[in-house]
Amino acid sequence: MQVAMIGTGYVGLVSGACFADFGHSVTCIDKDASKIERLQSGGIPIFEPGLENLVAQNVKAGRLQFTTDGAEAVRTADAVFIAVGTPSRRGDGHADLSYVYAVAEEVAALLEGFTVIVTKSTVPVGTGDEIEKIIRARRPDAQFAVVSNPEFLREGAAIEDFKHPDRVVVGLDDDRARAAMIELYRPLFLNETPILFTSRRTSELIKYAANAFLALKITFINEMADLCEAVGADVQQVARGIGLDKRIGGKFLNAGPGYGGSCFPKDTLALVRTARDAGSPARLIETTVEINDARKKAMAIKVSAVANGDLTGKVVGVLGLTFKPNTDDMRDAPALDIIPALQAAGAVVQAYDPEGMTEASHMLPAVAFKDDAYAAAEGADVLVIITEWDQFRALDLDRVKSVMRAPTLVDLRNIYNPADIRSRGFKYASIGRA
Repeated sequence: MQVAMIGTGYVGLVSGACFADFGHSVTCIDKDASKIERLQSGGIPIFEPGLENLVAQNVKAGRLQFTTDGAEAVRTADAVFIAVGTPSRRGDGHADLSYVYAVAEEVAALLEGFTVIVTKSTVPVGTGDEIEKIIRARRPDAQFAVVSNPEFLREGAAIEDFKHPDRVVVGLDDDRARAAMIELYRPLFLNETPILFTSRRTSELIKYAANAFLALKITFINEMADLCEAVGADVQQVARGIGLDKRIGGKFLNAGPGYGGSCFPKDTLALVRTARDAGSPARLIETTVEINDARKKAMAIKVSAVANGDLTGKVVGVLGLTFKPNTDDMRDAPALDIIPALQAAGAVVQAYDPEGMTEASHMLPAVAFKDDAYAAAEGADVLVIITEWDQFRALDLDRVKSVMRAPTLVDLRNIYNPADIRSRGFKYASIGRA
């Protein structure tokens, strides 16, 4: 099939490369000329394990190409995917759909023959209806169907998630569009991947409901972590104990400094706004958002408490800046709340992240960025682990201790054993453990 993928951000680039690897002919389109030039020259604008090789293989095979002028690709496409950003709108928290609607306007003028318009971007309920209205108003003669096909990709594991998903959700009410989507995802049908066909509005809501539920699980275990600290219990054992219940499951029960990233913060907020506008408030999700925002800010208080309540003039080393490992994504990362709060308390912050420092340098002024974990620990009064990159799980702790001014470790991801760390002479604090 001929596929036009509009948007070469995280979702568009990964989806385009994977569809090409399925054997389809894919053209990825973006107005950012510098991004397209980089992709054409073999560069990748985001960090995602395995993506660079996947793109290179499919470009070499002639199945994947990149352009700023997508007119011909859209005209000849069997399916046009909309994969542009839907950030939170300033002021009210609604998803900003201006990019989505602009694409609909542009695509309308180019349609030839029956074309499936697929919304891959995360959009509120009813967005597909509006896209259909926009295209129909511009081109009443056009033959097309608008389909919802939300993504469920985890940053750091996106290729695996695309090729071996838990499920594929497709929202539509057109038989020709259904046949086209089956053809697009044929390799997954052969692997017996569950593919759920629903109405378009149901599909749009499934995406928000899934992310909100996962955000709720994270927030729940973080509240249990606070309770564990108060009563002398161990949150990791609590999480294992409840996670073994198949009705609950063990995923997303790792206590930490709060959720961040490109999806959970904006999607929970958008769902809250949508629910309010519909006259059916999602109070549980509203509370989840409030708790998570407060938690990220409270982590600096935890660091200060370990430093005897005073960070004035003290050096704090930070390990990990991105919202999760195996990505360079800084969007709504807990570090963006924690580090300014540490600085406001008088601390001097030096930090290291394997992939996120370039992006972080634009967001975190007055932070000294270091070349490795040991450089970030050098001369520090407190060392804080914010993101659980694998390389932080097996640090040479004797070396860390030797370069620090005071051997104090605040482990916000619980990657070390408290007894072991303390036996090495560290003052140690973690999450949800007495």
